[in-house]
Amino acid sequence: MVLISDSPEKTIAIGRALGKLMGPGSVVCVEGNLGAGKTHFAKGVALGMGIDEHVTSPTFTIINEYEGRLPFYHVDAYRLEDDEEAYELGLEEYLYGTGVTLIEWPGRIEGVLPDECLRITILAGAGDETRELEFTASGRSYDKILEKLAASFN
Repeated sequence: MVLISDSPEKTIAIGRALGKLMGPGSVVCVEGNLGAGKTHFAKGVALGMGIDEHVTSPTFTIINEYEGRLPFYHVDAYRLEDDEEAYELGLEEYLYGTGVTLIEWPGRIEGVLPDECLRITILAGAGDETRELEFTASGRSYDKILEKLAASFN
């Protein structure tokens, strides 16, 4: 499924709609170049989960934790070298817990990720704020989430 965003506000709105659909143990993997809008999307997911506090990229802290209707774990794997570092941080406890985990730069820790997750690739347009958000579900529960998300934007 592909959704088009023409502004940071729309990217946040798409994330918010997804956040409302997330359940315990959900894992969302977000790829995109620097400045593509990954953190804007994460802000939207947090809003959809009832989190009011300011969401920032955890570039240096690796993991930011927020409390909403479910715990929300925002992970930035950019600075991780490999799966071993992710294990040392205890990342699998977040991935297989009862909260919602959103991971920026998931390709850096591919071996740690669960088989079932939602993958989103954000592609930036040339010279403007347009973004293409491509959603790929791995697992039946994520298929259902994408069906509901698509219905909310049609």
